[in-house]
Amino acid sequence: MKFPIYIAKRYLKIRYLFICVICDALLIACAIGFLLAIVLGIAIKPQLLLWAVYSTILAIPPALILYFLVKKNKLNIINIISSISTLGVAVASMAMVVTLSVFNGFSDLVASLFTNFDPQLEITPTEGKTAPADDPVLTSIRQLPEIEVATECVEDQALAVYKDRQAMVTVKGVEDNFEQLTHINDILQGDGHFELHAAELQYGIPGIRLAEALGMGYRYDTLFIYAPRRVGQLDLNDPEDGFVRESDGNVPILYSPGVIFSVQQSKYDNRYILTSVGFARRIFDQQGMLSSLELRLKPGSNFEAVKSYIKELAGTKYQVRDRYEQQDDTFSIMKIEKLVAYLFLTFILIVACFNVIGSLSMLIIDKRDDVSTLRALGANDKQISRIFLLEGWLIAAVGAVIGILIGLLLCWLQQQYGLIALGQSEGSFVVNAYPVSVHPWDIVIVFLTVMAVSFLAAWYPVHHFSRRLLS
Repeated sequence: MKFPIYIAKRYLKIRYLFICVICDALLIACAIGFLLAIVLGIAIKPQLLLWAVYSTILAIPPALILYFLVKKNKLNIINIISSISTLGVAVASMAMVVTLSVFNGFSDLVASLFTNFDPQLEITPTEGKTAPADDPVLTSIRQLPEIEVATECVEDQALAVYKDRQAMVTVKGVEDNFEQLTHINDILQGDGHFELHAAELQYGIPGIRLAEALGMGYRYDTLFIYAPRRVGQLDLNDPEDGFVRESDGNVPILYSPGVIFSVQQSKYDNRYILTSVGFARRIFDQQGMLSSLELRLKPGSNFEAVKSYIKELAGTKYQVRDRYEQQDDTFSIMKIEKLVAYLFLTFILIVACFNVIGSLSMLIIDKRDDVSTLRALGANDKQISRIFLLEGWLIAAVGAVIGILIGLLLCWLQQQYGLIALGQSEGSFVVNAYPVSVHPWDIVIVFLTVMAVSFLAAWYPVHHFSRRLLS
């Protein structure tokens, strides 16, 4: 009878090891598949991911139960299971580091694109579209010693007509120092240069997509701007009478300075035309008014402190927004996407920690004789439980450190060599390879998440088995 029982034990050992390997293979496949889906932009079916994870969870308990029923001797397999547990935690940690860093890279890339067009600080009226340019509050803000450049802007909607094409546009009038306020010169294309007016001529710099829609090149002929009158009634017999005219009765015209701008963001490239603030005030009937006051601080200024002080001066009359707040909708969506990816990867980490539960449970059962020795030496149940709890934490901590280091290595390789490219050829996108940016706080969050999940994973077997099997 002993021989068949021995064969059964060996069979269950091999079967359990095989099941653990299969489970971890599924886990690693889930983590890598989810990571590649995010990086490569592949639409992943949630049902497939949940099925794989669910199958992994259900595969472990039956094997544990069958194996524990016949286990009597010490097993070297426990070390193998602990190594597999460490590998699972490492893979999940690596996936979290790489995925969060890719999201950071895209966020920083978008922020750098907006930096070329958006000011450091923008002050807009809380109520209405415009405010008096000579408002004492705005004057006091302009005179702050930390302000290097201040630009008055007037912005509104109009109809642009070029030959037989037309489009609704946003005309943004700025002062001549706009090129000192932003990095507009870095995104200009053409054989001209940044210029808003010359003598009586008014220049307009359109976005690249708007220029394509209207059929304009770097240099174009006259661009007619139709802005609706703010006062008076519309004469249906003469619709053109409802638009602003120049003093000579002609439609306002913009000429080309030989350049167009490309922010690589549809919000600006598809709709905006830059021109002089005087032209914008004239066609929108906003003499002495401004839509926004845009600021650039001197190098070395404490940005947050200056922003807070300007908010105090502005009170409830004006809104003060930095670059991220000016594009709050875009960055909010990116934060939500990053949070969702973090939650998915945390769920995969939880599945990986099921191996920690299995390895600790087997370790506790296997060490019952050693526990008796420790008790004879004076150790109490609390001290013995702490030993096994620390074992679980060490498995997770080693896996977390290994995973984070591998993740950081992969991020560095992507930054230096662009291992994963965007598109089939260079120049297809804004950047040639996936952008990666490692933020220290993300590393801290990943490590704390691993330790928190591993604490729960280690607490259950220690709390459950120490009372039932070690007493």
